[in-house]
Amino acid sequence: MRRVPWIAQYSAALRALLVLTLLLGVAYPLLVTLLAQVPGLRDRAGGSLLTHDGRTVGSALVGQSFTDADGAALPRYFQSRPSAAGDGYDPLASGASNLGPESVVDSLPDPAVAGDTGTQSLLTRVCARSLEIGTREGVDGRRPFCTTGGVGAVLGVFHRDGLTGPVTRAVSLNEACPATPFVATYEGARVECAEPGADYAGAVVTPVRGDAPASPAVPADAVTASASGLDPGISVAFARLQAARVATARGLTVDQVLTLVDANTRPRALGFLGEPTVDVLRLNLALDDATRR
Repeated sequence: MRRVPWIAQYSAALRALLVLTLLLGVAYPLLVTLLAQVPGLRDRAGGSLLTHDGRTVGSALVGQSFTDADGAALPRYFQSRPSAAGDGYDPLASGASNLGPESVVDSLPDPAVAGDTGTQSLLTRVCARSLEIGTREGVDGRRPFCTTGGVGAVLGVFHRDGLTGPVTRAVSLNEACPATPFVATYEGARVECAEPGADYAGAVVTPVRGDAPASPAVPADAVTASASGLDPGISVAFARLQAARVATARGLTVDQVLTLVDANTRPRALGFLGEPTVDVLRLNLALDDATRR
């Protein structure tokens, strides 16, 4: 009896589906799961979780925040770098802010629009973080192109001939009225505060460097998030900046704290890639152990 062609085709497709399902949907996942239980791989496959005093406290691969319920930094702990992953260090929302060096102008909140909180540029975020950390750590938090109030020092400059010619008007784009602009005049023109919702499209965006030191006291990783938003480490410079505060809060000497910083510093990958980093979670756990004795 002659078989109908389409029956043969469907039969072959069904057999292929069953075989591939068994191989790729059952056998392969089981094999990978079994291999993941091999000593030396099991911990990594499980998320490189860290335990302390019999409880899981985090992952060696994912950073976390050390703040109170209101988001304020806890003085007893070293602080991690900023994170743009969800609400901060969310492994399910790994990612960056996607703001680049051209992001210097804020979207100011409009009082006429209910619930409008505006949007900070990358520059203002960096300025605000640097000012906050400088105040917390007792150092100069100023940075180039930042106002003393912690926003981007950016003017919208109007020229007589469009992009050239004498300046006819200047607006501090990131300082909403009735704020007093960070500079009174610019090339002879009085600087105005910015009116929320106003159109300044015709202005030339002009960052103003100011008199901040060329090498800020607050390091770059303290004010910028990583690409993943999950980095568990900070630079040695950022850790050393925090040492005095932590020492005071815990009743230790700065040298004692710096010894723990050195003990929890990871070298460059393969000896030459990147920079040494300080493992924040392990460092804070070591501090807890040191002050409990």
